Amino acid sequence: MTLTAGIGAASEVTADPAARPRRDMRLVPAALAVWGGALAGLQWGWQSAVAVGGVAVVAGGLVAVRARRRGAPRVAAAAMAVGCCGLLVLVPVGLRVHEADADPLRAVAADGGEVRMRTEVRERPRPLRDDGYGAQRGGARSVLVPVDVVSVHDRDEAARVGTGGAGSGGDGLSSTGRVLLIGPVGEWARLLPGQRVSVTVSLAPARRGDLTVAVGYVRGPPERVDAAPVWQRAADVVRSALRDASGVLGEDEAGLLPGLVVGDTGDQSARVEKEFLDAGLSHLTAVSGSNVAIVCGAVLLLARAVRLGPRVSAGAAGIALAGFVVLVGYEPSVLRAAVMGALGLAALVLGRRRSVVPALAAAVCGLILVDPAMATSMGFALSVVATGGLIFLAPRWAAALAARRVPPGMAEALAVPVAAFVATAPVIAGMAGEISMVSVAANLLAAPVVAPVTVLGVAAAALAVPAPAAAEVLVHLAGPGVSWLVIVAREAAAVPGAVVSWPSGWWGGVAAAGIAVGAVAALRYRKARMAVAIGVTAALVVTVPPRFLQAGWPPAGWTVVACDVGQGDGIVLATGTPGRAVVVDVGPDAREIDRCLDRLDVRRVPLVALSHLHADHVGGLHAVLDGRSVGAIAVGRGRSPAWAWREVSTTARRRAVPLVDLTVGRTLRWDALTLEVLGPHYTPQRARAGESEDGTVVNDTSAVLRASTPAGRVLLSGDIELTAQSDLLARDVDLGAEVLKVPHHGSRYTRPEFLAAVRPRIALVSVGADNDYGHPSDTTTDALEAVGALVARTDRGGDLAVVPGDGDEPALVRRGPGP
Repeated sequence: MTLTAGIGAASEVTADPAARPRRDMRLVPAALAVWGGALAGLQWGWQSAVAVGGVAVVAGGLVAVRARRRGAPRVAAAAMAVGCCGLLVLVPVGLRVHEADADPLRAVAADGGEVRMRTEVRERPRPLRDDGYGAQRGGARSVLVPVDVVSVHDRDEAARVGTGGAGSGGDGLSSTGRVLLIGPVGEWARLLPGQRVSVTVSLAPARRGDLTVAVGYVRGPPERVDAAPVWQRAADVVRSALRDASGVLGEDEAGLLPGLVVGDTGDQSARVEKEFLDAGLSHLTAVSGSNVAIVCGAVLLLARAVRLGPRVSAGAAGIALAGFVVLVGYEPSVLRAAVMGALGLAALVLGRRRSVVPALAAAVCGLILVDPAMATSMGFALSVVATGGLIFLAPRWAAALAARRVPPGMAEALAVPVAAFVATAPVIAGMAGEISMVSVAANLLAAPVVAPVTVLGVAAAALAVPAPAAAEVLVHLAGPGVSWLVIVAREAAAVPGAVVSWPSGWWGGVAAAGIAVGAVAALRYRKARMAVAIGVTAALVVTVPPRFLQAGWPPAGWTVVACDVGQGDGIVLATGTPGRAVVVDVGPDAREIDRCLDRLDVRRVPLVALSHLHADHVGGLHAVLDGRSVGAIAVGRGRSPAWAWREVSTTARRRAVPLVDLTVGRTLRWDALTLEVLGPHYTPQRARAGESEDGTVVNDTSAVLRASTPAGRVLLSGDIELTAQSDLLARDVDLGAEVLKVPHHGSRYTRPEFLAAVRPRIALVSVGADNDYGHPSDTTTDALEAVGALVARTDRGGDLAVVPGDGDEPALVRRGPGP
């Protein structure tokens, strides 16, 4: 998705209809025929592509003949273009799809075979990220590497499919298809487009809708790696230098700037990535038309400033465009914008009037004919429909706003993001199954800084290798703009109901498109506008209060809250002073613990206690520290896994926050809160040294804390399992408490004797919805109910608050699951 159509598109968004050039639509039907034919072939087989191409040839020819007889040359030209493109769909596109369908690797993949192949990397590897759990740290552990097959050699199941074939030395399969490799981060992540590598892969079937013939799972590093083309190596050096220069900014900003400038999101945090997606700003890191327009526009303005002629200026912009495409990578949206930019520059050289519609149609035709897989690319589709929205909708809406006395600049600023949102919402809804309701507002707020940040970032990238100090100065200048984008995305994503779920797939997209078209058509009439306004207001009145407003939260007098942080723990204990609370564990996701603390209006945290160092308990640590005053970080006796201990200690050192130990017998006191450390009394030597990878051993090193609050005693048991529970019972430790944070998310490794010793009235289970671990176990919840506990789960109740009840009994308040 892009908010600028590319070279020449911005000039079409004007409030004066008379000033807009007449749009040349002759190539649009041809582009639709090419796109439709390739899409049909990829979805339903090569026969569908041939059928669509044949229909286009016949229909185009008939319409052209009739139009010539009636003296309609423009219609005849459009029909001839459809016929010619239909012929190209019939032969090249149909043949490409047929070759992919018949590729012998499909049969090998269907049998789960293993082969050894020689491949050439098509695109830069893309990381696969996920939240951490247990000793498994969050982030990217695997990468997706799209490759072209050069040759395949028989291995196991492959021998049954066939032998021989060009380029295989007579002992391999004849395949030149595309394969998507999934390999471990490391050497695979450092590959560049154009490099040839050898690899042994286990194949699995690829989904339809692409030219990819198989998915290959890789366990080892790439072998026989050839050097990448010199231009790719140069681009990689520039990207690396830009990342280094961006390091002078804060953590979130340093990871974001390379993504804004060159689409390099390798260092972008999962939190920022998700917030940009929820806020409808993810297009800013998916380099497309806006970046191309800014880069080429800056070069053309510079050329004009030094009084270069149009041909020299266009040549300089063309060189900058080619270099920028190599630097960014061959993403579909980038290629679409680059083709449009090249056509616009060619028109400048020829001295002809530019028109963005023929350029867009030609880009669609050319790119899909060269690579039919573009037809099903989400990035390509979003880029094209967003550009179409800016061409056909934004100028009309800007003119309508100007007619109602809205200043021209403001009219365009309002029309552009709304048009892009309306055009892209159906595609996003169908493909992603969700719609961002804050996209328009977020883009309006982000728009003023996008161009300056991009220009400064590109200039920093250009200077990062020859003059790194100068590049850092430019990065510092771009810093406030990048910080503003982070703030906009974070605040927009935190709005209740920022993202609305929608049915995914074709029907979801069609339904969203129908609603969008109906709304746009209805808004042309005054009575219809009133009806739409009344309908929207009624829908908000009915749906918003129960789902999003969460009236009365937090409840008055809350003493402990189990935050809904997904599959992990995040406990907040009130100290008796408003805005001041102790946090025990911080969950796997920085966004969730941050939002929970914001809902509770916690601004000062005298202590962050980490029961143990598994990822689902420490992943959100930096979010607690951001924007809050933190007195100390306390950890138990365990130092395993080693990576987590390094991250916690490094974070404490960088933020100048003391790091202290939770030793058994220690008591910490605040106004209305007392915290006692009850365990563990033992810790295996390897866990203390940070060497253990055994999840059970690490769980049993969890610090066991008991909090005394106005609502009663609260036992916080971390993830202790059978051994640690038995040790506490054997030592006759007083475990009695009115509230229990159930060990290890309600795991089945919980002794009934332990639960009987605690005998809680309320049992809080911090657990993620639809988790793959079977948490909480029915055995554990049954045992809790047997001792008289009210079992409350964060996956069903959202944030869970304990408040003083009648007499000595605590009471429970559920916030309700998030939307």
